[in-house]
Amino acid sequence: MKIVLIADTFPPLRTSGAVQLRDLSREFVRQGHSLTVMLPSPGMKDTWALEDYDGVQLLRLRAPRTKDINYVQRTLGELLMPFAMLRNLRKSPLAEAGWDGVVWYAPSIFFGPLASSLKKASGCKGYLIVRDIFPEWAVDMGLMGRGLPYKFFRAVARYQYSVANVIGIQTPGNAGYFDDWRKGDGRSLEVLQNWLADAPVGNCSIDIGQTSLAGRKVFVYAGNMGVAQGMGILLDLAEALRERRDIGFLFVGRGSDARKLAASAESRSLDNVLFHDEIDPDEIPGLYAQCHVGLVALHPSHKTHNIPGKFLTYMQSGLPVLASINGGNDLAALIREEKVGAAATDGAVETLKTLAETLVAQCELDGELSARCRAVYVRRFSPASAVKQIVSALSE
Repeated sequence: MKIVLIADTFPPLRTSGAVQLRDLSREFVRQGHSLTVMLPSPGMKDTWALEDYDGVQLLRLRAPRTKDINYVQRTLGELLMPFAMLRNLRKSPLAEAGWDGVVWYAPSIFFGPLASSLKKASGCKGYLIVRDIFPEWAVDMGLMGRGLPYKFFRAVARYQYSVANVIGIQTPGNAGYFDDWRKGDGRSLEVLQNWLADAPVGNCSIDIGQTSLAGRKVFVYAGNMGVAQGMGILLDLAEALRERRDIGFLFVGRGSDARKLAASAESRSLDNVLFHDEIDPDEIPGLYAQCHVGLVALHPSHKTHNIPGKFLTYMQSGLPVLASINGGNDLAALIREEKVGAAATDGAVETLKTLAETLVAQCELDGELSARCRAVYVRRFSPASAVKQIVSALSE
């Protein structure tokens, strides 16, 4: 099939979304499909740029800036983004291109106009990959009320949903948010698991053996450190375990809360905690090979369900998981059913401390734990399965 994929993140960005879309794109090509990825690119001198990325045709289109700016500027930039992309697409060599299917990735919620235009021009179906139910999660977190901003964002999201023929959600628990959408004709909702390509263990710029955590059982967190993660409890856990000289905590990444968390650790004199800037995604397997347990944190106020990309990377590397997440999240059931770690949903650091100590002991006694983690990755989270599912939905 000749498919176009619209997204707002892709390498050289290092976000989990960029890595996911890189792996998905490579798999489309591996399975013999022709794939074009369309990306908004602020700051470009020209209106478009066409590149080859491992056999993927990458079309970067000049668009307003939407990241690392204030909320008002970001909202305006995101609102204008699909129209700027569409305008600049018409100036590119792909202006008259036709597609057998349009796929797009949320976040962002603002791609609806662009996806609609491409669908209509080609008379094809559209598949929306939903990894982020916004603005619902922002309300749950207390970042937004249900006033005019919420109603605006909700209307934008609903329009985007209306453009899709098929929506792929990442976990069954999110299906309820789409009950009204499913009532429309010709619409299909399905669970599309997150995915991650297998990766070899290579060199890593972080050598834990040369740090203050050398010789300890290392709990690692690699990824975004923002409000949605609610990572304060992980520092509380480190403080609760500071007398355990055999346990350490490593936090790798960036985000709105990264500096605040590092400053908090320093103010508490937590010598069992180490912070490091983000590293290249290709270094992650080499990092995890030096660690023992992967950490997942989601703010307890969340009501949506989320299986973070970092959970997949832990499973891929054979790392059991210690999770502090919102109650009822499907991830907790998955961890328990597959016996690949432990999950706390009560927001209590004492619960998390007990689970952490139990997990450290289990790592030493359960010789099959790492193999179970790898098996979960292979069975549930391969890009091959995701591509086949998307292609099947677009072909029906």
